[in-house]
Amino acid sequence: MQKLTQILIFLLAAVVFQFGTGCADTLAAEIPTSWTAQQAVTFAIANNPDSTIARNTIEEAQAAANMTRATDYPLVNVGAEYGQTNNPMYSFGNILNQGAFDDTIDFNDPGRTDNLQLKAEASYRIYNGGRDRAEQEAAEAGIGLTRTDLVAVHRQLGFEVVKNFQAILQAEEMVMVREEELAAIGAALDVGLARYEAGDLLRQDLLNLELQHSRASEHLIQSKHTLELTRRSFLNLLGLREGQVTINPQQSSDQEIPEKIDYRNRHELQRIAALEQIAVAELQKAEGGKLPTVDGFAGYQVDNGWVENETGDSWMAGVRMNYTLFDGNRTTASISGARLKLRKIEGLRIKTELALNLEVQQALLDYEQAKERLSVTGKMVGVAEEVARLSRARFKEGVILASDLIDFEMRLTDARARQLAAKAGYKVAIANLRRATGLDQFAGN
Repeated sequence: MQKLTQILIFLLAAVVFQFGTGCADTLAAEIPTSWTAQQAVTFAIANNPDSTIARNTIEEAQAAANMTRATDYPLVNVGAEYGQTNNPMYSFGNILNQGAFDDTIDFNDPGRTDNLQLKAEASYRIYNGGRDRAEQEAAEAGIGLTRTDLVAVHRQLGFEVVKNFQAILQAEEMVMVREEELAAIGAALDVGLARYEAGDLLRQDLLNLELQHSRASEHLIQSKHTLELTRRSFLNLLGLREGQVTINPQQSSDQEIPEKIDYRNRHELQRIAALEQIAVAELQKAEGGKLPTVDGFAGYQVDNGWVENETGDSWMAGVRMNYTLFDGNRTTASISGARLKLRKIEGLRIKTELALNLEVQQALLDYEQAKERLSVTGKMVGVAEEVARLSRARFKEGVILASDLIDFEMRLTDARARQLAAKAGYKVAIANLRRATGLDQFAGN
């Protein structure tokens, strides 16, 4: 007993050690102090709940496939039963099974008997019209279907992470733009105060500068709020409840434009192919209902009684065939339904291909537009910066009004905001083009 206790303690300690090691391995995947887009995509694929659900679905489909493979093996049953009786029929049967029959037995009253029966039986479905094989093929196709769904989850996650990553970069730079705007208006307000005190500026112009300064402060608050919300959305995509989000723009991984702009690698087509395999297997299974089934069976039995003090054994083996002559056209209806389902999937394929082709074309147009917009906004910012520089100098000299300066400052801020949106839009357009062509956002994801 003591030795058994020691063994149990040792096994328990081993389990605890293994669990601790597993936890350490989980914690070893530390959260980066500075995220790159590729790191974020990899982390989200591993930790987002949608990925976990999809992986569990694959395991569920695998379990279902394992159940269908059970038909490849015979069914074996063993049983034991003990009883006593004085029923003439059952007592006479016990006597025969135990090999205790003699001429002195009264058939009407053979007396009390007991019997311990040990039985082993085996059966095997030799043929059933290919229905078992069709079920296995459908289950295997179901595994492929769930794996396709997992790929879909990963690719959508990758796109959403890249999109959110660029949104954070845009929000961070927008905060800096708002800070520069506030600083510029603050400097103009200082100049306005000096001119007002010198009697060179109307009070209305000074109030306009103060109003614009307040608006710039409000815009900065809104930009900071947007940045914080974007960071929290980023954490949610990564499967994290909380944490600090730091992104170094220098570490932002550039994505390559797909060499082949085509939809044929999309998971939707792979999913339809899996659905088609399942439908074909279901049709084969339905057609198998018109064919007979053939079963093989064998059994061995031992009977022992203490009343008669005898023991006997017996065996039985054979082949059984069943054929359904009429089932109310149930099988015919099942075949018709399976064929219609297959035709429906074929129509769904055509519809999906048209939709995917349109989606790829839209993604390509969005990319081209984003590229052109990036070039235009770059020139816009350059012009707006020069105009703002000149207007600040002219306002300081008292050549232009405060309203004119405010207008030029707002145009500069608007130009910078448009450029930031164009930069983020260009990156997102590339990510969307990769998603539309059925590619991962980064190699290895």
